[in-house]
Amino acid sequence: QVQLVESGGGLIQAGGSLRLSCAASGRTFSINSIAWYRQALGKEREFVAAIGWRLGNTYYTDSVKDRFTISRDRAKNTVSLQMSSLKPDDTAVYYCAANTGSLSRWDSTREYGYWGQGTQVTVSS
Repeated sequence: QVQLVESGGGLIQAGGSLRLSCAASGRTFSINSIAWYRQALGKEREFVAAIGWRLGNTYYTDSVKDRFTISRDRAKNTVSLQMSSLKPDDTAVYYCAANTGSLSRWDSTREYGYWGQGTQVTVSS
């Protein structure tokens, strides 16, 4: 089992920056990758970014490229999402998710078996 806890959400004005953290515990040695997803009110959960746990390779959805940066600290078992130039459209609950097996698609929710409880990010205009 892997447990994930997100933190760092809050209310921010458009154009501002925010850093989210995801702390992993439990069988962290089994983690293959960690992703960030978000879900806005009334919308489907969508992929934001992912990082390979061992190699640190990263993947982003197009709407956040050049604005968001995902990183990991394996010594601390944490993954961060640095968000800048935030827009009202970024308002959502942000979740981190862990994959512990083989991965065929970085952006598919079905690939991630462990999820955190989410942290709210609200961007005001």
